[in-house]
Amino acid sequence: MNKLFPTQEVGSLRKPFWLVEGLRGNVLSAEAFAEMRKWAKTVAIPEGQDPRIGKLLDGKVGDLTAQDLREVGSLFALRYLEKAGLDLVYDGEMRRVEMYEHPIRNALGFKFLGHVRSFDNKYYLKAACVDEVGLKGPYDVDEFKFVREHAKGIPKVPVTGAYTLADWSWNEYYLKKLKGWKGPEERRTAQREFGVELARKVVRPTLLALVEAGAKVIQIDEPAAGTHPDETDLVVETFNESTYGVDAKLTMHICFSDYRCLFPRVLDAKRCKQFLLEFANRDVEGIDGYKDLEYLADVDNSREVGVGVLDIHRDTIETPEKVCERILKATRILKDPSRIYVNPDCGLRTRSLDVAWQKLNAMVNGAKLARSRIG
Repeated sequence: MNKLFPTQEVGSLRKPFWLVEGLRGNVLSAEAFAEMRKWAKTVAIPEGQDPRIGKLLDGKVGDLTAQDLREVGSLFALRYLEKAGLDLVYDGEMRRVEMYEHPIRNALGFKFLGHVRSFDNKYYLKAACVDEVGLKGPYDVDEFKFVREHAKGIPKVPVTGAYTLADWSWNEYYLKKLKGWKGPEERRTAQREFGVELARKVVRPTLLALVEAGAKVIQIDEPAAGTHPDETDLVVETFNESTYGVDAKLTMHICFSDYRCLFPRVLDAKRCKQFLLEFANRDVEGIDGYKDLEYLADVDNSREVGVGVLDIHRDTIETPEKVCERILKATRILKDPSRIYVNPDCGLRTRSLDVAWQKLNAMVNGAKLARSRIG
């Protein structure tokens, strides 16, 4: 983009009450109605823009299909992010159950076994790979087409990476293929084959289909990358396999990690044009949360960096001045403001829509302030 410090989302937003209750087939509660009316007004979605919005506001949720509800949810999230002022947007992943379960449900060779705890009181439905992996069909194309048709900002598609899909699954099939004792080296060999197969047979066909549908910017989410620093070579290999022949701007989001354990090896992700990284959650009194950028500046001076300026784990609202301070600090370290994009540390689904709204507005205004200081 031509302007300095473009702002972008990273991942999911919390689903509104009316969407959750409607998809469950429930009669909308008073709380859901109040939330719906408030946000329809705040993000300026007029009833005339989509007749389904009018039906929701009139309480006729029974007249809408699950697909209707998801599309209205998608439209709501788009307008929410655009009204906040973001330059690159998506739909807050409103149609997706969760970033792992969503792609796995569209893959072959998996069996869901039950919920496991991820962090705090958050859980995800975990699957075992019980057969050779494959793809039922590219799984984000219709979703992207809807976003592209309705987006006013630049649409950026988030896709869960092959490394994370493999790491968050039980690997039964590829481990059983190996004969004899399954020691650490054998398990690593089986995990590598699993990840590469996911990259080639599930993720890459989906990325190619998205590009064919018009996607220009695709974010590969690898939250598991920082949990096993000794497997950075596998993170890189699966990224390169996933993105081979994909003609789009490709970025990689790695959250909550000691990046010194990943760099410089992760720079071998050849087609990655931008790394989106978290810093704000560690930027607390007495600690410089952006110090790791100095290391990144030493090992690479070409890639863009999506700099996390919002802590998504706390309800505390950052001020525009604090956001500006963080952007300018990143600018001093990286020495090239054109490399810097501005984003939350991660997706904001752990925060209420009210808190996320205030945080995003502070981020956008902080980026404006930083532009004025640089200019």
